[in-house]
Amino acid sequence: MKKLIDKQRVYFLESLEKLRGYSDLTVKSYDESIKEALLHVEILKEESSIVIDLMPYRIKIAHLNAKTISKKLSALRSFSSFLNDNGVKINLKSDDSVKVAKTLPKPITHARILEAIYQADTQERLVVVMLYTLGLRVSELASLKVEDISMEWVRVLGKGSKQRDVPLLSFVKKMIDEYLTSFGIKKFLFENKGEKLSENSLRYIVTKAFKRVGLKVTPHQLRHSYATSLLNGGAQIVDVSELLGHSSMATTQIYTKLGSALKQENYNKAHPLCKVGP
Repeated sequence: MKKLIDKQRVYFLESLEKLRGYSDLTVKSYDESIKEALLHVEILKEESSIVIDLMPYRIKIAHLNAKTISKKLSALRSFSSFLNDNGVKINLKSDDSVKVAKTLPKPITHARILEAIYQADTQERLVVVMLYTLGLRVSELASLKVEDISMEWVRVLGKGSKQRDVPLLSFVKKMIDEYLTSFGIKKFLFENKGEKLSENSLRYIVTKAFKRVGLKVTPHQLRHSYATSLLNGGAQIVDVSELLGHSSMATTQIYTKLGSALKQENYNKAHPLCKVGP
């Protein structure tokens, strides 16, 4: 079983580089975490799945700080998801999350997003615009059907199968109509041979679009950009929370902290006394 998993590890690392656009250093970090874990985890074969007990490994790395442990376990979870997606059913045991201090999201500026949009091809442009103007999760965009799009609204199926309606800008609707005409889409907005594009394919499209302007951007960063732009523009947090499909407004409040951090940074740059002192 370890040989099978180790073989899949190579394919997983290739997907991180080619589909997600991860840097060599990040891929190396994932590789080291997985290889280290495989030396210590207990792997058991059950009837319909492979059980990987993380407890021996967690004991091994227990002396490390919470953030480092969380990163190592996150690499294993990503690898486990990859295995499940590729027909190797994995169940992780002793996979309790590690509490770490939340870091603020890193939105992309409006100007840099526009720069990428102008240089993108038709499909890349629409993917980026949809994420940025609707604040969608990549999973929501992957599942978006043509029938869910009306003249002014998009019906989104979010986490927990919760539906929400998000306003659709007129120019985005025009882009969608032109895209549908050119690509002959029938069911999903982004599909290939009748099947919806995978989340990894959409991530790769975003990576490729921003790589041309020298940036490494994820779909979730565009969601962050959507949220912070609305809040900084005066939108009510309760409305933004609903548009994002957050189950709790507490999740949305991190973006207000981000706005405060940006204001402080801009103040420090702009006020003359912050530069030279009294």
